[in-house]
Amino acid sequence: MIPFLDLKAQYASIKEPVEKAVLDVLSSSAYVLGPAVADFEGQFAAYCGARHAVAVNSGTSALHLALLAAGIGPGDEVITTAMTFVATVAAIGYAGAQAVLVDADPVTWNLDPTKVEAAVTPRTKAIMPVHLHGLMADMDPLLDIAKRHGLMVIEDAAQAHGAEYKGRRAGSVGRIGCFSFYPGKNLGAYGEGGAVVTDDDSILRLLRMYRDWGQETKSVHELKGYNYRMEGVQGAVLGVKMAHIEDWTEGRRRVARIYDEAFDRAGVIHAQQPAGSRHVYHVYAILSADRARTKAALDKAGIGNGVHYPTPVHLQPAYAELGRGPGSFPVAERLAASFLSLPMFSELTDDQARTVADVVIAAERG
Repeated sequence: MIPFLDLKAQYASIKEPVEKAVLDVLSSSAYVLGPAVADFEGQFAAYCGARHAVAVNSGTSALHLALLAAGIGPGDEVITTAMTFVATVAAIGYAGAQAVLVDADPVTWNLDPTKVEAAVTPRTKAIMPVHLHGLMADMDPLLDIAKRHGLMVIEDAAQAHGAEYKGRRAGSVGRIGCFSFYPGKNLGAYGEGGAVVTDDDSILRLLRMYRDWGQETKSVHELKGYNYRMEGVQGAVLGVKMAHIEDWTEGRRRVARIYDEAFDRAGVIHAQQPAGSRHVYHVYAILSADRARTKAALDKAGIGNGVHYPTPVHLQPAYAELGRGPGSFPVAERLAASFLSLPMFSELTDDQARTVADVVIAAERG
């Protein structure tokens, strides 16, 4: 058996310091926010190359608060990609704004910059690229469009902890960056968690107020805020994990190199890492010629696999309100019909990775 993800193996490697950190929170009774969360915020901001990080209770909350802190609300439009998890579009709706979808790039699978400018209207307030699977979107042209039209760039970096674009870390390129610490992420909590990073002091102040019922001074609620605070235990766990994220990332990249070399020889299509980018492989996906056949072969061999994501947001029943039916975003729809995600975690051995690749190649050849 080769699992799709092995959180138990990771836990075993850090069991002692994690349990000590958690017990320290329990003994201090700092269950919500507190010193462990504050310490993690400092570490994570530095890791991202940002001045500030605000820890919250989920990646979706991070997106929601980033939009609110950016002043985005009813009547506004936010341009984002059609190839993403629904949380991206949901958060835009939570802020009262309208998501405007743009098709994906056929090579990187991220937001296609060549299609963004045509989507800009007088109501557009922001561009929200999604760094899909751990590869950053092509940010320079997006920043150029944003500058010319007076738009804010908010990065959905939920899958891209430590990813880089031309020497800059995910979350630090736009005005605001948003992360998820769902357990399966490259940097995962032991429960839910998220963070927003920024260099902007005024954004920082609003983020901190919005996450804690709109108050800066206790019991003085200046804004209509939310209960989006991170728990102390999650801050403690993430603080311990910060010492290991680079080693884990390089472990993922090692596995990806094995996959890449095997699939390049066999003609199996996978995401291409552009020059100047650092892919961190939250997900390693291929475009399968026959997903059902290859998935069945992996299942038979006891190899975990998945699909991220089988249905684009605009074709999800809950988002029919977007008014975009089949054929609206052909690249995203083709990707969704072909994506197949393979085992990806740093503890995966070279031999296991080669076994996965062998099974995939044999199935793809039919």
